[in-house]
Amino acid sequence: MLRPLLFIGYWQRVTLALWTIACVCFYFCDTEIISLDPWSEFQRIGLGLMSPDFFATEYLFEALWQTVSFALLGIIVGLFCGAPLALIYAHPFIAVLCAMIRSIHEIFWAMLFLQVFGLSPITGILAIALPYGATFARVFHDILLQSPTVTRQILPANTDKISEYCYARISHALTPILAYVRYRFECALRSSAVLGFIGMPTLGFYLETAFRQGNYHEGSALLMLFIALIGTISFWCRPRLIVIYLILSLLTLPSIPSIDGMLLWRFISQDILPPALPNLESFTPLHFVGVIKWGQNILFEQAFPGVIITLLLALTALAMSHFVALFLTCKLLMTGVFSHLMQLFLLILRSIPEYIFAFIFMMLLGPSMLPAMLALALHNGALIAFLCLKQSDTLTTSSVYNGRVDGYCYDILPQIYPNLMGLLFYRFEVILRETAIFGMLGVATLGFYIDSCFVEIRYSSALLLMGVTGLLNITIDIMSRYLLANNIQGKLLCKGIVS
Repeated sequence: MLRPLLFIGYWQRVTLALWTIACVCFYFCDTEIISLDPWSEFQRIGLGLMSPDFFATEYLFEALWQTVSFALLGIIVGLFCGAPLALIYAHPFIAVLCAMIRSIHEIFWAMLFLQVFGLSPITGILAIALPYGATFARVFHDILLQSPTVTRQILPANTDKISEYCYARISHALTPILAYVRYRFECALRSSAVLGFIGMPTLGFYLETAFRQGNYHEGSALLMLFIALIGTISFWCRPRLIVIYLILSLLTLPSIPSIDGMLLWRFISQDILPPALPNLESFTPLHFVGVIKWGQNILFEQAFPGVIITLLLALTALAMSHFVALFLTCKLLMTGVFSHLMQLFLLILRSIPEYIFAFIFMMLLGPSMLPAMLALALHNGALIAFLCLKQSDTLTTSSVYNGRVDGYCYDILPQIYPNLMGLLFYRFEVILRETAIFGMLGVATLGFYIDSCFVEIRYSSALLLMGVTGLLNITIDIMSRYLLANNIQGKLLCKGIVS
C-alpha cells in the first residue's frame, strides 16, 4: 500500500502531511485583519524602538532583579521536586501525573495559587516550580536512559539505589543535564516576566503596562533590557555565583503575607467543588447526577469548542514555525557581519515571550487568530533554529560543497533536518501550552474559557478545563513520540525491509 510513496523519504512525507493539515486548519481559522490604521500604530512602535527611554520606569532594577529571582528560585524548587521523580518516572502513575502538571501553563498555575496566597512570592515561585519540576523529571529520565550502563554493571550486587543513581548514572549524564538546566533557566526568565502580566512584581508588569498605555519609548527600553538579560546569561550566570544569587534572592524577596488556614481549607473543601456538590459530607446519589450534568455542560459548551480552536491554532502555528526555522537555519550560509546580524535577530526572536509578540501584532492587525499564529511561529521557529545551529558545529560537508543555497539544500539540510523535525514535534506540546495564554487576549482557545472561569470565580470549572488541557497535551505528546520513534520504521520501509 505504501510502495508508491517509497521514493519519498520519511520526513518528506511527514512534512507534506503537516503542511496539508495546516493549510486545512488555516482555512477554518479567523485570520481577518480588521485594524483601522495599522501603519500609524506601526510607526509609533518604530519611533519607540528608535528612541527608547530607559529612565521612564520606576523601580526598574528592582523589577529586573525580581525577574531573575523568581526564575532562579523556581528552577531550584523545580529541581528538588523533579530530580527525585526522574528515578521513578517509569511508573505509569508518575509519568501521567508529571504530564498533567507540565501541560498547564505557568500563568494558570499562578492564577490558581493567587486564590490562596494572593500576590505573594510563593505564587510566582510555585507557578514556575511545578511545571518545570515535572519537565525535569521527564527530561532527566530520558537522559539517564541514554547514558552508558558500563559503570552500573561493575558495581557490587548489594549497592543501594541512591549510590547507583549518583555514581553509575548521574556521572555519565551530568554534562547534558547541566546544559538542559541552563536552557530551562532561560525559559524560566521568560516565564517569570510573563507572570508580571497578572500582577507579579517582575519586568512583565511594567512591560505590559507600557504597551497597553501606548508608551512605546518605555516599552522598547524594557524589551531591550530583557533581551540583553537573556543574551548575556553566559556572562552573569556563572556556576560559582549561583549560591550568591540564591542568598540575595531569598533576602530580597517581597514580604510574604500570612496565610489564612481557614481560607486555604475553604478553597480546598468548598470553592473548587462543583456547584451541584455543596460539600462532601452531604453527598448523595442526587448530587452525583447533578455533578454529571454540570460536567457535561462544561465539556460541550466550553471544552470541546476550546479544544477545536486550540488545535486549529496550534497546528497552523506548528507549520509556520517549521517554515521560520528552515529560513533562519540559512545562517549557516552567512559569514562576517551578516552572520552576526542573523545571530542577533535569533536572540531577539527567541527572547521575546509569545505573549508580547501577540500583543504587538494584535495592535497592528486587530483581534483575530493571526497575531497568535505569528507570535508562536516567530518565537518557536527561532528557538528551534537556535538549537539546530548549536548542534551544527559537528557537521561534515562533502568536498564539492559550494557554500550556496543549492549546496545547503543537498549537503547540510539533510543532516540537520531530522533533528529540526524532532525539535519541532517536541515544541508542539509547548505550542499547545502557549495557546492557553492567548485566551487572555480574547482568542477563544481553552485558555480563554479557563481565564473566564477565574474571573467569574468558578474555580471548579477552571480545574475541569485545566484537566482537559492536560489530557490534550498528553495525547499530543504520545503522537509526537510515535512520529519520532516511527522514523526508524520509515527508514526500513524505504529500504524495502518492512512490507
